[in-house]
Amino acid sequence: MALNLKEVFAPAAIAAYWTNDPTNAMPFASDALFPAKKKAGLDLKWLRGHKGVGVSLMPSAFEAKATFRTREGFKFDETEMPFFREGYHLGEKDRQEILRVLDSNDPYARDVMNRLYDDTAQLITGARIVPERMIWQLLAPVNGVPCITIKANGVNYTYNYDPDGTWKSTNYKEVSAAKSKWNVTTATPIADLNAAKDAVLESVGEVVTEVYMNTATFRNMIAADEVKNRFMTVTAKANAVLLDAEARQVIESATGLTIHLYDKMFKADQYSASEKYLPDGMVVVAPSGALGSTWYGTTPEEADLLSGQSGASVSIVNTGVAITTELTVHPVNANVYASEIVLPSFERMDAVYCIKAY
Repeated sequence: MALNLKEVFAPAAIAAYWTNDPTNAMPFASDALFPAKKKAGLDLKWLRGHKGVGVSLMPSAFEAKATFRTREGFKFDETEMPFFREGYHLGEKDRQEILRVLDSNDPYARDVMNRLYDDTAQLITGARIVPERMIWQLLAPVNGVPCITIKANGVNYTYNYDPDGTWKSTNYKEVSAAKSKWNVTTATPIADLNAAKDAVLESVGEVVTEVYMNTATFRNMIAADEVKNRFMTVTAKANAVLLDAEARQVIESATGLTIHLYDKMFKADQYSASEKYLPDGMVVVAPSGALGSTWYGTTPEEADLLSGQSGASVSIVNTGVAITTELTVHPVNANVYASEIVLPSFERMDAVYCIKAY
């Protein structure tokens, strides 16, 4: 029986497999913080700014001209969005493995198809990792500079969202004193979190309500004497070791912040070690709701191949990720590509505060 590779390995089938895989139902933390949007072209222009604290209207005499207020508090940032593309190759030997699927009595048929679809599903996952890496580089910059840096395959994409250092000077704090770092019991994390809240409120007049960290940072934070002493004061109980839920309740009550733990990991390439999107010791304090947007551009595959006239097949997943398959006849091979043009905008960055706790 002849096997139609275009049907078996169609982008729509790959997209459906990826969508239905329960492991992909686990949300990325930035899904709500930077919702996906689509635009044409490569240029990204976004407005950064806040209404800030209100300024009283100036008094005026009758019959006098109005005094014009200096317009402050926002600016346009414009840049060109980066392009990403990678693929998998399906050779003639792989095709022979697919032929086994036609035999319903073959006990390995399902494993064969799952393995082949897993390869391409990994491309879609890899495309989703790109904006997640970008967003957490902005939210939790280890050096205090919200800057996107992705280097690979001879390409270097670097985007500095704070070129003049104003955000770092007002919205970033490194706990430098040894006795105050969050990995020692003399730390004062409650005071640090409240100070971050106050800084944002004073700067832009916005109340922050959320705090993000990973579990390692959380465990260090709740070991502080400040947390234990507050627990004993509030509950009149003396616990040598606080349970996570007890400590979380104490801190949330004392700061008015809801704690979110984020431990999802990624690899920068096939050969590198796993990394955390939100590094150890980094704490992000932010208001509720969206902080920016994840913008997808129109890839060359979507712009020129989606019609199918070239013989290639294209499907769009995750708002702007193009999945393309092409078939060659000699030898009989199939190539599968994932491509995207993506970059986040960060409109509410001035309402986000970052603490390097240790």
